[in-house]
Amino acid sequence: MIKRNLLVMGLAVLLSACGFQLRGTGTNELSIKELDLSARNAYGETVTQLRQVLESSGVKVVTGAPYKLYLADEQESQRILSYAGAGRTGEYQVSTVLTYDIRGEKDLLLKSDKLEVQKVFIHDGNNLVGSDQEANDARRETRRELVQRMMLRLQQLTPAQLDALQQTANARAKAEADALEAAQKAEAETPRQSPLELPQQ
Repeated sequence: MIKRNLLVMGLAVLLSACGFQLRGTGTNELSIKELDLSARNAYGETVTQLRQVLESSGVKVVTGAPYKLYLADEQESQRILSYAGAGRTGEYQVSTVLTYDIRGEKDLLLKSDKLEVQKVFIHDGNNLVGSDQEANDARRETRRELVQRMMLRLQQLTPAQLDALQQTANARAKAEADALEAAQKAEAETPRQSPLELPQQ
C-alpha cells in the first residue's frame, strides 16, 4: 500500500515537472491585470461566472480599464442526434456559441472571435423529470466550459500581442479618418451647379 502511494506521488511529481497539469488545476495567471467586462445580457450567468473566475485569478474587473471584453452574443441550440426504440428520442446535443469583442484605447476593436461548446445528453421518454435534469446539467457544463475556454483565450494574450493589436487598430482608425477627411474635402471643392433658370413666359 505504501509502495503504491509512493509510486503515485512519484508519478505526480514527474508529470508536474514536465509541465503536465490536470484540467482545472492549472494557474489562471493573466497578463491583463485590469479588464472592463460587459455583455449584451448584462445579468446573464455566463458573464457572472466569468467575472467571478477573473476576480479569483487576480484580475481587477473595473469600468474604464485599458482593455474591454464584451460578450456580444450567446446563442444556444439543441438538436436530436439519435432515436431510441418506439420513436422515443435517445440523444440530444446542446450547442452554445459565444461571440466576443476585445477593445482597447479609444474603444477601438482589437479582436473579434467566437467560442463554441457542445454537450450530449440522454433523453428518456419514460423519465421526463430525469431528462430535464440531464438537459439542465448539460447546459451548466456547457457554460462552465465556455468560461474556461474564454480564460484560456485571455491567458494567450501577451502584452506584446495586445500592443501590436492596438497599433493595427490605431492605424486602421487613422486611415479611415484620413479617407473621410479627403472625401469631405473633395466634396467641398466640387463646384456646385447653379439652379437652372427657366425663361419667363
